Amino acid sequence: MQSIFYFGRSLLLGFRQPFKPRLLCACSGVPRTHPCNFGPAHFGDDAFFIVENEKRSVIGIADGVGGWRRYDVDPSKFTRSLMNNCERIARSTTTDVLNPVGLLQRAYEQMMHLKSPLLGSCTACIVVMDKEKKEVSAANLGDSGFMVVRGDVVVYQSQEQQHYFNTPYQLSISNNRLGVIQDRPSDADTTTISIQKGDLIVMATDGLFDNMFQQQIVERLQIIDRFAPTYEALKQAADKLAADARNLAMDEDYMSPFAMKAQHYGLNFRGGKLDDITVLLASVVNCWEDDT
Repeated sequence: MQSIFYFGRSLLLGFRQPFKPRLLCACSGVPRTHPCNFGPAHFGDDAFFIVENEKRSVIGIADGVGGWRRYDVDPSKFTRSLMNNCERIARSTTTDVLNPVGLLQRAYEQMMHLKSPLLGSCTACIVVMDKEKKEVSAANLGDSGFMVVRGDVVVYQSQEQQHYFNTPYQLSISNNRLGVIQDRPSDADTTTISIQKGDLIVMATDGLFDNMFQQQIVERLQIIDRFAPTYEALKQAADKLAADARNLAMDEDYMSPFAMKAQHYGLNFRGGKLDDITVLLASVVNCWEDDT
């Protein structure tokens, strides 16, 4: 009986559940102006959401267009409403496939069909991870975006969409106000990428990408144990990225990514770009493993 017991135990110990991914997420940010202008799912005019269920992980981020303040419109209400709609739809969708452009379209249409629609504009980025296919599908509209980092290598980075310098693609509700840019969810740049355990997804508004270069971001991720990440390590890295981006944004002598783009367009500009900053950091982990 003793030999049978150990034989059975070795079989049990040798059994491994197949890899089923999920996203372990942490978020951080810094509002541009008032230090208290943040909440559970927003920093200044930025907003985000996170949804985790049996079939998929979904994350999204939006950046409100601050120019609406000249018309006495609070742009943060637009971004929060759009992300709240995305979160609600993602949670309630039970079909096997959730298309990120379709999710953004439905959320946007719900806003347009309100009896008293909210005025405003925002960029948006949605990433949907399919747990069965082990891949992420993404839709990025404007100059927010995301990167997939594997070890110290960036395997994918979304490209910003601009009509012209510092004027990104954006979803808008304007009540026919003249001169307001109004793109569509179908205009978003889309991609599908296979993912692996240990991959890191860095999703952020342009407050990060305008102030930090790709390599600077990757360097700050090295504090995370790729194959044994914890929420605490992800939060520490997200906090570091947000804080460093903020410090660089206030450095008038820094040749930032934003300054380099400005000079490319013939503008005499140097320094960082002060803006709301939101960083959503997600690690691809195994559903069957404890991450605490």
